[in-house]
Amino acid sequence: MAESVRCMLGDQRVSGEREPHYFGIRHLSPAGAYHLLSLLDEVKPTAVLIEGPSDAGELANQLVSRGVVPPVALLAYTEQLPVRTVLYPFADYSPEYQALKWANQNGTHIDLIDLPTEVSLAQLERKRRSSSPIEEERPDLYMRIAELSGEPDYEAYWERHFEHCLEPGVYRSAIAHFSSEMRALTEEDEFRLSPKEWAYNEIRESHMRRKIRDTIEAGHLPEKIVVITGAHHTSALSLKFPVMMDEELALLPRVSTRMTVMPYSYYKLSSHSGYGAGNMAPAYFELLWQCIRQREPDRLPALYMSSVATRLREQGTWRSTASVIEGVRLAEALASLHDGVRPTLKDLRDAATILYGHGEYSVIVEALAKTDIGTAIGSLPEGVSQTPVQDDLNRELKRLKLEKYKTLVASDLDLDLRENRQVKSEESAFLDLNRSILLHRLAVLGIRFARKHHSRQTDATWAEHWVLQWSPEAEIETVESTLKGETVELAAAYVIHEELLVCADISEAAKIIRRSGECGLPQVAGQAVAVLQQLAVDAGNFAQIAETVLELSILLQYGSVRRIDTEAYLPIMRQLFLRGCLMLVEASGCNDDAAADMITSIHAMNAVAQEHYAEVDEALWLSKLKELAARDDRNAKLSGYAFSIVLERNIAGEEDCAREVARRLSPGIPADLGAGWFEGLSMRNRYALLSRDYLWRHLDAYIRDLEAEPFKRSLVFLRRAFGTFEPREKASIAELLGDIWGTGAEASGEALQRQLSEEEKEKLDELNDFDFGDL
Repeated sequence: MAESVRCMLGDQRVSGEREPHYFGIRHLSPAGAYHLLSLLDEVKPTAVLIEGPSDAGELANQLVSRGVVPPVALLAYTEQLPVRTVLYPFADYSPEYQALKWANQNGTHIDLIDLPTEVSLAQLERKRRSSSPIEEERPDLYMRIAELSGEPDYEAYWERHFEHCLEPGVYRSAIAHFSSEMRALTEEDEFRLSPKEWAYNEIRESHMRRKIRDTIEAGHLPEKIVVITGAHHTSALSLKFPVMMDEELALLPRVSTRMTVMPYSYYKLSSHSGYGAGNMAPAYFELLWQCIRQREPDRLPALYMSSVATRLREQGTWRSTASVIEGVRLAEALASLHDGVRPTLKDLRDAATILYGHGEYSVIVEALAKTDIGTAIGSLPEGVSQTPVQDDLNRELKRLKLEKYKTLVASDLDLDLRENRQVKSEESAFLDLNRSILLHRLAVLGIRFARKHHSRQTDATWAEHWVLQWSPEAEIETVESTLKGETVELAAAYVIHEELLVCADISEAAKIIRRSGECGLPQVAGQAVAVLQQLAVDAGNFAQIAETVLELSILLQYGSVRRIDTEAYLPIMRQLFLRGCLMLVEASGCNDDAAADMITSIHAMNAVAQEHYAEVDEALWLSKLKELAARDDRNAKLSGYAFSIVLERNIAGEEDCAREVARRLSPGIPADLGAGWFEGLSMRNRYALLSRDYLWRHLDAYIRDLEAEPFKRSLVFLRRAFGTFEPREKASIAELLGDIWGTGAEASGEALQRQLSEEEKEKLDELNDFDFGDL
């Protein structure tokens, strides 16, 4: 079908022209790069044309400028939200990258000939909206090729038949024949099953033919032009096929785009990261590339096996030199079984598993990952084109001495936000505080460079613990932030301001105030305070009020450490705290599902009352807790929880406690209410509960007096309550009950904690079938 379409367009073909040198490659192919350099040295072209975005000419030259360390990538992105991106990654052994270096060193004209990014991103957006059944069929074809060649997978087939093919001229003809045959096998199905995919390839190839023709018309002889594209496209680039006309190019849909250069990583290049044009072992193929360049490919097995052994030794697993030698021999023997000239990665991994792991892959998996994938990340010198946010972030990392953390290896960073009075400059005195501000800004922007963890200093408002780890994803997210502002600070302010515009409840407004403070954005924080004041007028949800009060409390606690003006926060917190106190009892008339959130809210309010007892009406809060603890018409668990705080704050004495326990845990009280009350009581200050033996006497008497059915109903609550107790707390309860029963603490403790008998297990199984009705 595809050929018939071309035939209908036959009158547009360019005939009688000599053809350029077409060189088909597989992206990230060391052998492809090696043979391409040989062709370039032989032909000495005046123009090198490379498959790549045609609007990236200047940036492509920067990729090979002094100081650039691969892997690196070109990144194109849309100028409108949501940001869409497309990546063009390069390793040192990428054929395209080596072609760029060769042309740069020899003063040869370079041009990228694929669709410009403003067109390709628009086309890719259309492709995302449609499924592509052909993509599901291609893996089956690749698997069939591997099976017919006697290889375990397609990657092993490719490496043995192409990456190990170093004879002059053979690689080029072999890959050209292979790709044309593969195209013939799949083109009809692609046209039938995925016409959009087929059309997109036709558009790309027509555009590349146009660029080839333009190069010839610019004065370059065809025989002095080398065209480098993915092998799939090579057979379709002949000038006997039609080229894209001006009016056709003008009709293509476009989106506004920008481009930048960014460091990349071997992990991202690996198939483990999901990048489709990558390979599963970029570090291994770099080792292969080095051996090929040095014309010593037979050294690869020894270097590989030595590298794995070194990694194992670093982990504390010793493997001898003799094991390395035997590993090389075994890998070569495995290669000979497939008529190979040297071992593939699969042969080497199998040999390492047998010799180093004694057949256990898990023993060597980490060492293999480091040897195969590696942790390399590229770098760019100053002056290489980047977006304003990238430049600003790099300046900030340098200013705050965080550059060393820009690696693929995760590192811990502990910050002390307090002023360091032992240094002279203000910059040094507040170094950690300024680091915290930057890391919080990056977190707001969604740049996954830093993750905040719980500090080792429990409850310390001046301490933060971060884990820092760079990745290409973080670089992409940094680029995407350019649309939000030209600096990290402006971009973070934009994001928080956008959140503020849609903020509809007081708790979210309080969180925005906190984030603004953490990001060092006082102006945005002031705007958030104004929004909070407006929303607070109509606030009527106890949970939101409690969460907001807690957020404001935290801000007041660390405001001085972060050098934040917190004067405006206190009146709002005092007002909302008062409203929360007045709402407590009414809000506690809820079911058990809602009670879980209520307990969290009560805990927050109580924490604020204790921390800011001089600023809020603590007496009112305690009186409302006492009222809730005494009420029988509120949720029993909440009443029990409120009573536990009353006990904790020494508002109720032993007599009050004994009276309340006797009242709540009596046969006249429904089982779910009595046991539910005890569940709430047991959620706080368990050591205080364990010290009150009268409570356990009442609980023991309560359970003994229950009828069979209420007993089973109460077990639901009691088992849930005791399920949260720690083993040592359960042991203390068992010993305490032993004293109450007169059987001895130690003996009862052992008896109550022993394994269940079969009979007891059967009784528990019966309980699982009990009908709890509407409980």
